[in-house]
Amino acid sequence: MRHRQPDRVRRTLLVGSAATLFAPRLAFGQAATTVRIGVPTKTYFPTIIAETAIRQKLFEKEGLKPELTIYRSGAEGFEAIAAGAADIIYNSSMSVAGGLNKGVKVRNVANGGLGYYGWYLVVKPDSPIKSPADLAGKKVGITAAGSGSDILALWAQNHHKIQFTRVPVGGGGLVPNLLTGNIDATVIYSPLSFKMFIDKQARELIDFGAAVPPHSTGSWIATDKMIAERPQVLQKALNALYGGLGFLCDDKNRATAIKLVAEIDEIPENIAAEELDKSLKKLSRTGEFRKEWMATALDMARLIGMTNLAPVEEIYVDKFQPKPTV
Repeated sequence: MRHRQPDRVRRTLLVGSAATLFAPRLAFGQAATTVRIGVPTKTYFPTIIAETAIRQKLFEKEGLKPELTIYRSGAEGFEAIAAGAADIIYNSSMSVAGGLNKGVKVRNVANGGLGYYGWYLVVKPDSPIKSPADLAGKKVGITAAGSGSDILALWAQNHHKIQFTRVPVGGGGLVPNLLTGNIDATVIYSPLSFKMFIDKQARELIDFGAAVPPHSTGSWIATDKMIAERPQVLQKALNALYGGLGFLCDDKNRATAIKLVAEIDEIPENIAAEELDKSLKKLSRTGEFRKEWMATALDMARLIGMTNLAPVEEIYVDKFQPKPTV
């Protein structure tokens, strides 16, 4: 589910024509400004937010024509913005610190969230493992080295002072390898985690959203060129994206929001409701940064072996506070 081919989203021409017809804030004959947005994978909350903003015509209200690309991973999205193929992407906040000293001139411009909401360390319901301490010497599944699941597995080892073997099995291998007993436990993310709990296929050992200290886990990221030369376009794009999140989280839109999440993620509505309540509604609605949140993000980066990191003061700018489009 998390390793799909890049998908250049379909609405470029439609959005352009709709903007001409239905966006009174644009002068007659004025072309909408294109903004290229990248998200890491299909079934992940940034995609839900961006798709919602497109479907609710929030970019049009800001005078923008969005081009959304869905990548196969955060790494591929970061490579795209480094190569100039995207204007804004969603990625881990720590990635900026690793890229700056390698010549990738990008900054975090709006905070996404302060926790790994919907991420869990789980075992099978009948497993004899009752606590993280019981994982000593066991095998724990992750998607890949350096991934979010790897970061959290390493955090669990460090926090609980235990050692286990991290086994990379890919996103599609997490559940099968757990259920067949090839691994003793696994790190899973939403909405997969919620599906496993509803289907009674997993039992929680650690809720990472609650256990890991608050820090900037991910952000909307823009290039220095975008920040310097097109600050108004960047601001408007962030307004639309946070307007999409605001629409999803507004209780009066709950039924529509659940249907949107179910359609975009291709999941049943009961699981979409869990994703809405336990993931999306916990995200930052303001995009606010705090130095201590960014410093802890760099601590997490060092935990997985990242070195030569840029100073915390250089990895984010806080002048683009979103004003959610409605």
